[in-house]
Amino acid sequence: MMKEQLNLTKEWDKTFPQSEKVDHSKVTFHNRYGITLAADMYVPKNAEGKLAAIAVCGPFGAVKEQASGLYAQTMAERGFLTIAFDPSFTGESGGTPRYVASPDINTEDFQAAVDFLSVQENADPEKIAIIGICGWGGMALNAAAIDTRIKAAVASTMYDMGRVNAKGYFDSEDSEEARYEKRKALNAQRIEDYKNGEYALAGGVVDPLPEDAPFFVKDYYDYYKTDRGYHARSLNSNGGWNITSSLSFLNMPILQYSQEIRNAVLLIHGDKAHSCYFSRDAFQKLKGENKELMLIPGAVHTDLYDRTDAIPFDKMAEFFKKYLL
Repeated sequence: MMKEQLNLTKEWDKTFPQSEKVDHSKVTFHNRYGITLAADMYVPKNAEGKLAAIAVCGPFGAVKEQASGLYAQTMAERGFLTIAFDPSFTGESGGTPRYVASPDINTEDFQAAVDFLSVQENADPEKIAIIGICGWGGMALNAAAIDTRIKAAVASTMYDMGRVNAKGYFDSEDSEEARYEKRKALNAQRIEDYKNGEYALAGGVVDPLPEDAPFFVKDYYDYYKTDRGYHARSLNSNGGWNITSSLSFLNMPILQYSQEIRNAVLLIHGDKAHSCYFSRDAFQKLKGENKELMLIPGAVHTDLYDRTDAIPFDKMAEFFKKYLL
């Protein structure tokens, strides 16, 4: 199979400091659609034998140099082989057109990461897990529903991208009429894009921040638009997704078979997050004694991107050791 030639950064350009406890390297792998994905691999220093492995992705519109890399590096410090990858069409990963998301392809990205981890000499193919953050939390559940090789899945500060696109925030636009107007606008945009020969961008997190912005928009601004979390390749930090990127999510509920997930699932959410209802509702659908919902008191959505005092890494390590080791 011909692999795309990717231009991978050599220097450390993450939004978090490099750990002295793990070895870091760049890797690539391909998905079932022939798209080459870029990832950072983190391996505990002086590790021996085959390790339990974890693939990490998210948030939606972020890159592996942001939250997912922090999660991956921190879990490697706790003894796991980890990768944080850029989804198709974003960051350092391949695929054209750029800056488009797909419920199918992005679920496949997780499965491709499992393919890759399954054949690493220092990884145990029987002990593979995934972590999805924000919009990739929903993708992680969708991947866990289809991929029996995923022995444990964590969704942190989860968004259900199918639901929020089809029904609006807090289901406030859940009507045939509202969806029709969205479809009409997005399909009109398709014609404009086709005429122009390029895909118009929706814009990332709003900048400058309006005074009357909802509190969660302020939270996003504080992460993506400041030194705390800004990254040059992050969609949310810059021009955003293609306007038409959300079109396929309108028709595809991604948690359709989540109640059939047999392997372990841990949902983590801040109880003050605007998005907490996604995890609460997703948990209600899950079945079995190996499913958990952990709410972090006082935490908002973006606290679980990078606040190491709020992200329950010890709990995650304990969860993975229980179901992987």
